[in-house]
Formats: sequence, structure tokens, C-alpha cells
Amino acid sequence: MSRFPFSAIVGQDEMKLALLIAAVDPAIGGVMVFGDRGTGKSTAARALAALLPPIMVVEGCRFGCETPGQCPGPCTGGKTVRQAVPFVDLPLGATEDRLLGALDLERALRTGERVYEPGLLARAHRGFLYIDEINLLEDHLVDLLLDVAASGQNVVEREGLSVRHAARFVLIGSGNPEEGELRPQLLDRFGLSVEVRTPRAIDTRVEIMRRCAAHDADAAAFAAQWAQEDDKVLQQIARGQRRLARITVPDAVMTDAALLCSELGVDGLRGELTLMRASRALAALKGAKLVRREHLVAVAPLALRHRLRRDVLDESGSSARIERALAEHLS
Repeated sequence: MSRFPFSAIVGQDEMKLALLIAAVDPAIGGVMVFGDRGTGKSTAARALAALLPPIMVVEGCRFGCETPGQCPGPCTGGKTVRQAVPFVDLPLGATEDRLLGALDLERALRTGERVYEPGLLARAHRGFLYIDEINLLEDHLVDLLLDVAASGQNVVEREGLSVRHAARFVLIGSGNPEEGELRPQLLDRFGLSVEVRTPRAIDTRVEIMRRCAAHDADAAAFAAQWAQEDDKVLQQIARGQRRLARITVPDAVMTDAALLCSELGVDGLRGELTLMRASRALAALKGAKLVRREHLVAVAPLALRHRLRRDVLDESGSSARIERALAEHLS
């Protein structure tokens, strides 16, 4: 079945914005999406990955090399071919070997050779790694994932193997808070956090049903209907990626970011850095030449809501505390 068009997704503007920002600047550190079941979390992530233009990959390379000789695999001399942007699902039952890669035991027993069998991280290189119900994933696997996502490299030192290969991907995690929360120190490592709720407006719910019915009836025709809008999104991402390196962040905006994080009691400097990067990516998406306060205000909930310590004297949620701080100090 054809994918659901990204631009046809209704009522989840914050989630779509976070994914667009991550597509413009993957170094932001991934997107964590917490919310109700059946609200389009995985649909939006898959739609964005399918929307992006194909990438050039060395034919037959299992590490996603752009040019021959960039990886430990036997791809030197191969020609390059177009390939869809990878979108890899990490199942909850995955082992560490399946994630990182390990010794190819069958080949070792058959020929005596020690050959590295790439894992899911190699498959996700230059694409997306999606983890549904990430709050149920074992903590040590989440630790490994976040370390690799931050460094852009997967290093395997085990069973007589010493392998290092590139593993740059956009990490997207989703989950339902009712089934358990991520440890705060792990949640803090994600760049952006989105809260997804079931739409309450009746007209929005009706429009969602109408579009899903049209997609189910004729997926190809529905995709064609939204092709022009999806192309606009694609062009916006491409222009944002080209502009990103030229976007400047004025000292006044950096001061705003530091003030906001200080007022909210955000530990460490990861909050300010993510806030600055997300603001810059949003400015690039919007076609601006420099970051303005309006960009910072727009991304502040995404960059900070998952970094706030729980205040026993304040029962309001993280989003409300951020909105209040923005109104008091950056109005």
C-alpha cells in the first residue's frame, strides 16, 4: 500500500514541525513523541522518510556508503545507485547483537573467517531509526542508541572483532506515558520532545476519517492528490538544509535562550544548545537569514519540556511552565 502523504496528516502540527526541524538538522539529536495510541506518530515519521529524495549508495554495500571505501565492508570499486532513504524499525525484542552487529557465526564455522555482520544501526545510516514504545525498551539498549546517535559512529569491540563504521541517523522514539516513562537522564538526551493528544475538535476528527477513507479506497489517487503539497514540503526541507550553515544566531537570542533555561531550572547546557540549534533550523525552514526571538519562542516547548525537573510546589505541566516563563521574560 502507498504511504500516507506527510502533508495530508491532520491536527498534529507540533509533531510535524519537530520532524521537519530534525530533517533539516539531524545533529539536533532526534525526536521523542509521547502521546495517545492511534494519533499518527509512526505514520508521520514514515511519511517524512518516504517524502525525502533518494540517496546515492554504493551498490551492494550493507553500510550505506555514499562513495566506495568509506566502510569496513567489501564495497570498494562498486558503482553508485539511487536508494530510498532508509527507515528502520527497532523491535522491542531486539538484542544488542541485532542492534550493533556481531560476528557472522555461520561463516566463521563454515570457513573459519571472522567477518562482521552489520546490524540495524548500519541499515539506518543516512536515514531514520524508529522505535515504537521506546519506554518499554531495555535501558542499556537506549543508552547504546543515544551514544551512537550523538557520535555518528558505531564501534564494535567484541568476539575478536574491531569494527568502526558510520551510523548517522535521525532517532525517533514514540511511546504512551501510561505504559511507563523514560528515565530523565535518557529523555534529556533526545533533542526534541512532542506531546501528542487525540484531537478534540469534531471537525478535525471528521476530516481525519475522511482522508483515511480516501486513502484506503485508492491510495495511489490520494497520494497524487497531495503530491504537490508534499513537493512543497520537500523543497522547504532542501532549502532549509542549504541555508542552515549560513544562519547566524545573534547574541541577544543566545541571551534569551540562557535566560529562559535559567528561569526554568534546566540542568546542564544541553537545553540551551538544543534550543539554539532548533531555532536555527526553524529559521532556515522559514527562509530567514538570522534567528529571531519568534523562532526561539516557537521551538522552546519542543526543546525544553522534557528537561524540566518536577516541581512538587507546581502542579502545572512542563508545557504550561514554559509558556508562563516565555510570557514573563520574553514577551
